[in-house]
Amino acid sequence: MLETKVLINLSNHHIHLCAADVEALFGPGHKLTKTKDLMQPGQFACDEVVTIKGPKGSIAKVRVLGPERKETQCEILASEMFKLGVPDCQTRESGKLDGSSPFEIEGPAGTVKKDKGLIVAKRHIHFDPAAGERFGVKDTEIVDLKVPGERGAVFLNVVCRVNAAYALECHLDFDEGNAVGIGNGALGEVIRRS
Repeated sequence: MLETKVLINLSNHHIHLCAADVEALFGPGHKLTKTKDLMQPGQFACDEVVTIKGPKGSIAKVRVLGPERKETQCEILASEMFKLGVPDCQTRESGKLDGSSPFEIEGPAGTVKKDKGLIVAKRHIHFDPAAGERFGVKDTEIVDLKVPGERGAVFLNVVCRVNAAYALECHLDFDEGNAVGIGNGALGEVIRRS
């Protein structure tokens, strides 16, 4: 019998920075300061925060997550698109940035303009290969996620990401968690489509 229950943690807006942007925003030679480890191995929240700007508005104190990435990427909530003035900001998988929205980042030492990299993160579940087998899912497979409770619902189109670098964890964002009345540590049920 396949496993179905998965831990859900909620993501707020956050940003991943490339090395050049870390230096541009925080000063030459600056290294990110880890404040706490996240559940995904090697990932951590940083002391550093930035302001992100769109054509109409800005969001202050956006947390930087480490380690540095090859490409800068900022994930916002769908409810923040209009505040920034980016109503066409696309829902994307992390790292798939071609054609994503441009934005500006302001740090204590400087400002960086990006021609892409602003996204709403597609809901997803991280699996290590053993967990992928226990759930019967493959990398990039699309499943649905049932969240129980008074305001429970079924989230469609959840991407499975299977990789040895991952730990079993489902990521929804704050908009999605608020909609169904859950917080970090809730359990969901993975519903396979085939």
